[in-house]
Amino acid sequence: MHPLDALRARGFIENHTPEDSLRQALSTPGLAFYIGFDPTGDSLHVGHLVQVMVMRRLQQHGLKPVLVQGGGTAMVGDPSGKSEARQLITPEIIAHNLACQKVQFARYLDLDEVIWVDNSEWLCSLKYVDFLRDIGRHFSVNRMIAAESAKQRLERNQGLSFLEFNYHLLQSYDYLVLHDRYDVQLQVGGNDQWFNILGGVDLIRRMRQQSVHAMTTPLLTTADGKKMGKTEKGAVYLDPERTSPYDLYQYWINVDDRDVGRFLRLYTDLPLDRLDELEALKGAEIREAKRVLAEEATSLAHGRDAARKAAEAAKALFSGGSSNDVPTHDAPLPAPLVNLMADSRLVKSRGEARRLIKQGGCRLGADRSTKVTDPELVIECETVVWAGKKKAMRIRPG
Repeated sequence: MHPLDALRARGFIENHTPEDSLRQALSTPGLAFYIGFDPTGDSLHVGHLVQVMVMRRLQQHGLKPVLVQGGGTAMVGDPSGKSEARQLITPEIIAHNLACQKVQFARYLDLDEVIWVDNSEWLCSLKYVDFLRDIGRHFSVNRMIAAESAKQRLERNQGLSFLEFNYHLLQSYDYLVLHDRYDVQLQVGGNDQWFNILGGVDLIRRMRQQSVHAMTTPLLTTADGKKMGKTEKGAVYLDPERTSPYDLYQYWINVDDRDVGRFLRLYTDLPLDRLDELEALKGAEIREAKRVLAEEATSLAHGRDAARKAAEAAKALFSGGSSNDVPTHDAPLPAPLVNLMADSRLVKSRGEARRLIKQGGCRLGADRSTKVTDPELVIECETVVWAGKKKAMRIRPG
């Protein structure tokens, strides 16, 4: 199957430059393409996974990934889709984040076949006046103000700093540098990056008199309107220290029934005929599709063995048994239950823990046999604490 058809069949494509020329380009073995990731955090999260999986798919089809970590652009901050300026981060934090993310990319990509670059290499050494004369003259301020990300900020009187305003130029310049150095012919990104990506396409056309390509993926929300990868506890991370394999497995197993088919296509390696079979399941049989989604997506992130242990832990816990792989929080006991629930990140805060208890949503024990009604309850020995029917945490003295 042609790479473009394979991506479309799995729901990865939102926008792209003219299809005939893009299709022809993607038919070229070893064609270089790039996707950028700004290292604003020390862990990727589920919200990044669409881009990671696009890179995985295109690599599987014989294309050459150029993975650009934005050590330079992260020092500016992308205003796209933001209602206010991003908090600036230091070079030391950026370097730490780059190293942490590389470990996670290795789960999804063959890094021996990836060109790995950091755009600080060329952005941080730019001479400002030279950059304005050589690059800035190709950009229209009127067009930049009309871009959706800028227009929304200005319409709301939230302003747009000159620092952020330069982000469009820097990302466009990235494409030019990568085209010159590695013959990159395609940039892929989320649909909120469409304007920035086209800026690079246009810059290459103006300065090199060559045509290159662009493609964006949909900005995903869940069927109930939540941002992809967000839960009541916050972001769902790929770092097992921040989101355990068990919790990642539970995230996938608990997705809305309406999202299962779409997520199976995006986040697993299953063949299309198997996906068709799973999407055809109805009623209670959807649980099997969710199990497959959870097992396959967790396996990609943490390995097949970790996914199996997470599945066994979930089965043991929800059948009233026990498992060493259930998320565990070690704390000095005795201690107030509300403190333990918040400190273990079972809930966001002590206030939320109190409200949950008062509303009858907290139980104790692997079998959920003890309903908690007193927000002042003190836990004195090991137990399993349930927040609602699906979230649990083993509290252990330590």
